[in-house]
Formats: sequence, C-alpha cells, structure tokens
Amino acid sequence: MDRPQSTLVIRISKLISNFFNPITSLFIYFIYYSKVHYSWRETSAVFLPILLITVIPITIWIFYNVKKKRYTNMDVSDRNQRKSLYFFVEGSLLLYLLYDFYSNNNIDLVMLFLLILLVIMQLSNYFIKSSMHTAFNIFVSALFFTLNPWVGIIWAGIAVSVGFTRIILKRHTVKEVFIGGLIAGFVSFVYLYASIHFQN
Repeated sequence: MDRPQSTLVIRISKLISNFFNPITSLFIYFIYYSKVHYSWRETSAVFLPILLITVIPITIWIFYNVKKKRYTNMDVSDRNQRKSLYFFVEGSLLLYLLYDFYSNNNIDLVMLFLLILLVIMQLSNYFIKSSMHTAFNIFVSALFFTLNPWVGIIWAGIAVSVGFTRIILKRHTVKEVFIGGLIAGFVSFVYLYASIHFQN
C-alpha cells in the first residue's frame, strides 16, 4: 500500500519541481507584469531583449552542457557543476543590465536583484548547495507581491511546496532548501524596500 502512494508523491513532486523551475517562474511573472503594465506591442519591445540576452542563451547553455554530459541534469543539481552555470547566468544578466542602461538609460531593479540573488547563492555554493528552485520562487513571490499582494502570498505557498518537492526528490537536503529560502528572503526584503522607496 505504501509503495504506490510514495510513487504518486514522487510523480507529483517531479511535476511541481519541473514546472516551477526558475526560468518558468520568472517567465510567468513577466507575462503577468506585462499584462498589468503594457500593451502586447510594448511587451515585445521590453521583453525581446530579455529573451535574446538572458533566457534563450541560458537555456541553450544548460541544454548544451547536459548533452555534452558536463551537467548531470537540467536542474544542474551537482554543486561543482553549478560553478560554471552561476558565471554564465550572471554574465548574461550583467550584459542585459548594461544593454538596458546604455539603450534606455534605465536600471532594471528586477534584473539587478536577480543578479544580486545569484551572486549571494554562488558565494553560498562554496559552503552549501542552496536550493535555486526555492530561492527563485521566493523571489518571484516578492515580485508578484509588488503587483498584487494576494498573488504574492499564493506564490509564496508555491515556493514552499517547491522546497518540499526538492527534498522529496532528494535534489536537496532540508538545510539546503532552508538556506536557499533564507538567502531569497533577505534579497526579497531588500528588493521590496527598494521598489517601494523608488516608487515614492
């Protein structure tokens, strides 16, 4: 009786964990943000550079390294393998921030704080492999909170469930999920403070 139930739990955990990966969660936020703030034409103008400079290159980088067997899986759940991933993602985000600054005379707070989150997680990776899935989803919940507090609270619940799935699937220990959540909680708090400060 226990075996089918545990298999079902693992299947559900895989579904939640795979769907709410960092890229998908951020993409959902960007769609929601654009629906609130932009027309479809404005959306393509704003988010096409993000897709071309960050999302597509990062996705190709992960696929390529999985294919070449440099990364064990698409989650890049090996601590040593993550070192090159952090550098590549941070480079992509920095390139976008420079493009946005010189093209639009703008500093994108969301992308800036994503970069800060990644740098702190990279530093923590030298000591513990903190959960990127958990951290990114907590940060996304803060992003949603600035647009709609109820959606932010719901996404915080999603972030907690994602954290549990990472433990169930044995991709992370409880400590690794907790540290990822702690880092993201700190960065999210500073982001919320900064976004409120700059809006006023």
